[in-house]
Amino acid sequence: MSAEPIMEPVMTQVDPIDLLSAIEEATSMPIRPEYIEGTAIVPPQPNQRHNDGAFKLAVQFFTAGLSLAGMGNGYRAANKDGNTTALVIPDFYILRREPTELDESYRKAHKGWYPIDMLALVGEVTSTNHETDTGPKLRTYAATGVPVYVLVDRHSRTAHCYTEPVLPGDDPTEAYYGTDTKVDLGEPLPLPAPYPTLDTAPFVTG
Repeated sequence: MSAEPIMEPVMTQVDPIDLLSAIEEATSMPIRPEYIEGTAIVPPQPNQRHNDGAFKLAVQFFTAGLSLAGMGNGYRAANKDGNTTALVIPDFYILRREPTELDESYRKAHKGWYPIDMLALVGEVTSTNHETDTGPKLRTYAATGVPVYVLVDRHSRTAHCYTEPVLPGDDPTEAYYGTDTKVDLGEPLPLPAPYPTLDTAPFVTG
């Protein structure tokens, strides 16, 4: 797979879930595409340091007693009329709750995507498509009210903890986080309670 993301604008009459399913079936890709701000995105294949670092961050949450930490699931956001606005697969996350029967029914109805309101914290580690994580994904998570967004930006060599999501109007592309706690990679990244301070050392050489 290319080291650059494949990005395809989505026609308004096309259900993004069906489009992404078609992309997966047509290409037999080892990773799932996402849908963000009206565009289907097939992210580049991450390298070992990306995956190893993301896994070690997730392990830190488990070690701190947060058993609802996870990796790999996809989440769907929708607007008031029920249309899909985003389909995202965070590198790691903390759930608000164990999936309920209603959550599992939602996942079945939406072809493998859980409701995004299950997420208490999301985390992304940038690859060559770092602009997606620092722009569209940040705005998408803020617009859907995800309380904490942890970003390891390997391009700028910084780690961020974004909190206090703000959606000033009805346009999700105007959403932002009111607070950005920023450290250089290798420094500890403080998170709000009940989360631990994260060790970002695994990314110093990544």
